[in-house]
Amino acid sequence: MQRLVLANGVECTERQRGQALPAAGFMWIDAIYDQTDDWIAEIEALTGTRVYEDHALDVHNLGHPSFFDSTETYEMIVFRGLVPGTGQIRIETQPLYFFRFDRLLATLHPVESRITDQIRERYRVPGARTPRNPDELAHRILSATIDQYLDLRGAMTTRLEKWQRDLLNPRRPFNDWNGLLEQRNEVSKLEHLSEGQLDAVQEWRDARFDQMSDEMQVRFTDLSEHIHRVLVHARRIEAQIESAVQLHFSAVSHRTSEIIRTLTLITAIFMPLTLITGIFGMNFELIPGLHSQYGFWLILGGMGIAAIVMWLYFRARRWV
Repeated sequence: MQRLVLANGVECTERQRGQALPAAGFMWIDAIYDQTDDWIAEIEALTGTRVYEDHALDVHNLGHPSFFDSTETYEMIVFRGLVPGTGQIRIETQPLYFFRFDRLLATLHPVESRITDQIRERYRVPGARTPRNPDELAHRILSATIDQYLDLRGAMTTRLEKWQRDLLNPRRPFNDWNGLLEQRNEVSKLEHLSEGQLDAVQEWRDARFDQMSDEMQVRFTDLSEHIHRVLVHARRIEAQIESAVQLHFSAVSHRTSEIIRTLTLITAIFMPLTLITGIFGMNFELIPGLHSQYGFWLILGGMGIAAIVMWLYFRARRWV
C-alpha cells in the first residue's frame, strides 16, 4: 500500500501507516486489495468516516461494472480499465475503485496497476507538478485509463480491415465465422463498457458540479468526450462488421447467380443440339441423309449454326 501526500501542486512526500492527514494538501492511498480489509481500517482512521459495508463488498467483485455512488461524507467511483497486455482480439478489463474524501483519495485495484504506478513515480520526480486536490488526481488517473481505450482504435480498425478483405475475397471462401463472431462480441463488449463509463463519469461530474472549479468542469467534460469517442468508434466498427457480412452474402449470392445463369445458358444452347442428336439416333432404316456421304457434315454444320444463332440471340437480349 502506497501513501503519498500531495501539497501545493509541487510537493510530494511519502507517509507511513498510522500517520494522520497532512496539515496542507491531501493524501493519496494506492493499494492492491486482497481478502483482508486493512485499507478500510486505515481510511476510517484517517478520515473518521465509516465506509459502508456494501461499498466494501463491491470492491471484491471483479465483475463490477462502472458505477458511481455518493454518501454524505465520501464518493465511490468504479471504473473498468484494461488489463495490461490486452490486445486487439480480446478485450479484458478489471475494476479500479476510487474512494474520494475531502482530503483523501484512495484507489484500489485487484492486481498491479501500470497507470497508478506510472503516475505515482512521475510525482516523485523532484519539481514535478502534482495535483492540487483529489478531483484533479482522479481525473488524471481516469484520463490515462481512457487513453488506453483510445489506443485500441487503431488496432481494432486494422483488424476490421483484415476481416473485410477475408469476407470479400472472391478467390478464397470465408470459413472463420467463429472468429468473426468473437470479434463482434468483443466490439459489443467495448460498447457496453463505454456506456457504463460515460454514465459513471457524468454522474460524478453532475454530483460535484457546484463544488468543482470551472477548470475541473472543463476537464471532466473533456474526459466524457474521450469516452464518447471510444463509444462512437465501437458502434462504427460494429456497423462496419455488419455491413461487411451483408456484402459477403450479397457477393456470394451474386456469384451463385452468375454460375447458375452460365449453366442455364449452356444448357439452353445445347438443348436443340441434343434434340437433333436424339432424332438422328433413332433406329429407323429410312432417315433422310442417313446414307449420304455429306450427311454427317451437313447435320454437324446445322448444329453449329443453331448454336451460333442462339448465342447471338442471347447476346441481343443481354443475357450474356
